Amino acid sequence: MTDETIWIGNDHGGYELKQKIVRYLEERGIPVCDVGSDSTEIVRYPHMAVRVASAVSRGRAKRGILICSTGIGMSIIANRFRGVRASVCTSTYMGKMTRAHNDSNILCLGGKITGEFEALDILEAWLNTPYEGGRHDISLGLITEAEAELSADRAWEPPAEFFVDPAHRQESEVADVAD
Repeated sequence: MTDETIWIGNDHGGYELKQKIVRYLEERGIPVCDVGSDSTEIVRYPHMAVRVASAVSRGRAKRGILICSTGIGMSIIANRFRGVRASVCTSTYMGKMTRAHNDSNILCLGGKITGEFEALDILEAWLNTPYEGGRHDISLGLITEAEAELSADRAWEPPAEFFVDPAHRQESEVADVAD
């Protein structure tokens, strides 16, 4: 596998769309590591998502694609992995913006809610849009900081200077959410 290999996984709801995406990628000379599933037989999406998310989290893959019926379940489990920024996209604009502003490294699609041509347009935008960096680095840095704290089972919240008027900050609600 090369550094540019895209890892792809799906459950039964994403199998048919995955077949079309793999063919699309291969036609463009983009290497693919298909981790399954290999049919429309019912499987549990967390088992497939962990294969792709783990590869991205550990640096074995730069990018991945996960497909279930809606993309939502796959994104939930994938975003549990350190360094993963999995994004459910239902439009080409979302595919472009999640790369440009969020440096998304896993694209999540819904095989039952997104048509083939729309999914391929989303994929094309996601593949070809570079991360803009700049002001977006601040937010990604905060995500990394939060991820480290939350992974260590510690509370994380924005610094007090984040709030325009700290007097209006509702300490009790913030404390309740963090606990």
